[in-house]
Amino acid sequence: MTLLSTTLTESVKSLARELGFDRVAIGPPTPSDQAAVALRGWVEAGHAGGMEYLERRLEERLDPQRVLPGARAVVCVALNYYQGEPLDASWAPVARYAWGRDYHDVMVPRLERLATHLAESAGARSKGYVDTGPLLERDLAARAGLGWVGKNTMLLHPSLGSWFFIGVLLTTAELHLDTPLPDRCGSCRACLDACPTDAFVAPYVLDARRCISYLTIEHRGEIDPALQPAMAGWQFGCDACQSVCPWNRHAPTTREHAFHPDARYPDAGEVATMEDAEFRARFSGTALLRPKAAGMRRNAAIALENSRAAEAPGRESRAGRAAARPGARPPAREASESGGGSP
Repeated sequence: MTLLSTTLTESVKSLARELGFDRVAIGPPTPSDQAAVALRGWVEAGHAGGMEYLERRLEERLDPQRVLPGARAVVCVALNYYQGEPLDASWAPVARYAWGRDYHDVMVPRLERLATHLAESAGARSKGYVDTGPLLERDLAARAGLGWVGKNTMLLHPSLGSWFFIGVLLTTAELHLDTPLPDRCGSCRACLDACPTDAFVAPYVLDARRCISYLTIEHRGEIDPALQPAMAGWQFGCDACQSVCPWNRHAPTTREHAFHPDARYPDAGEVATMEDAEFRARFSGTALLRPKAAGMRRNAAIALENSRAAEAPGRESRAGRAAARPGARPPAREASESGGGSP
């Protein structure tokens, strides 16, 4: 490692922090045999559901060199989106990451700034992605030391928990590589036990076909009636496995005002009857456009039915039973007893 590469590495990390990123780590842009085996097996088992795009350009996903030939490093950044306890409870049916402005609009320009810096400082070529390219961003970030992959398949950091977005920048610049973090989940299984739809086949293995986030966002058409009661009031995504994670117990609040909601979220009845044009106008610039109006009307209709069922005399919702299950709220000592350290 030369003095130039050390100086360049320090300048990149400094700029990333100036741009507002909460963490930055640099890792190798090389294939991972472990990730390849896991991804191939996951897809072959059908756990990807209808996300056929994951199979397309599979070889590129497994080898960053196919995306940017000559890449020497991957700069991985984390941007916290945790808003703390909301003043407006209307957003409870929506996963936290979608409460505010679309995170792509926030992060991509900042990655472009980093790419420009590397081009001007070292003549490097770079390509940045925020979950839109043929890269295994979570695994690249884990190998860089931005966190470890938890049992709920989310990237976890000891200080941030899992409430953060990941951005990656492949670059031909020679940069100093950071050290990966050890898995600190230990014997804790709070996230696995809290999942309302039992979507975890095993620790670290998620069957998307049962995941509320997949069902409400990526899935097109009717949702399996057997799974609908467990969706409770969720209309876009689900935070169940993150909400119970001990590492999120002391998560800091985001410094990004853009990730806070700027208006109330409509009630399920409004969303269920919202016309396409009204939907696009109301949620313009947010991640809620992903399922399209038809998908959100479907989700809202299910939430309405679940609400009526929960209010019916003598009936208890599946969500209520899930919340009452042992492990749905982990005891304070769980992480320290697991050998992972206390968050």
